[in-house]
Amino acid sequence: MSVESILRTKGTGVVTIRSDANLEEAAKMLADKKIGAVVVSEDGVAVSGIISERDIVQAIAADGHAALEQPVSSFMTADVITCERTDSVEAIMQTMTEGRFRHVPVVADGALLGIVSIGDVVKRRIEDAEAEAEHLRGFIAGG
Repeated sequence: MSVESILRTKGTGVVTIRSDANLEEAAKMLADKKIGAVVVSEDGVAVSGIISERDIVQAIAADGHAALEQPVSSFMTADVITCERTDSVEAIMQTMTEGRFRHVPVVADGALLGIVSIGDVVKRRIEDAEAEAEHLRGFIAGG
């Protein structure tokens, strides 16, 4: 299974925020959309960074309430690990596990196409395991 199969199911909509937005705006966006990370992009196409719940908590822990007035660019992860539609679900799961992050933007030719979360990956793996189990039950019952 590839990342493309996840995007076909979940869609390609991605929430983005500009790097000059403040951290409070990012926190409100995460809460309003019920998501764990937002892609930082000036134009909704090129990925400049990513800001997650964890980044916001770390910023507040370090700088207190004043952090909320600072730009997202001060706290975002600028060196974003991305993937392509053709990458395997297994490879993305390994990348997320090794990097200890839960969201990977999907890009092609530098353009943002979607985002895959650890929840999306786990859901796909469970669906695959259930389909395989059903196939084996059918094979055993028919054989």
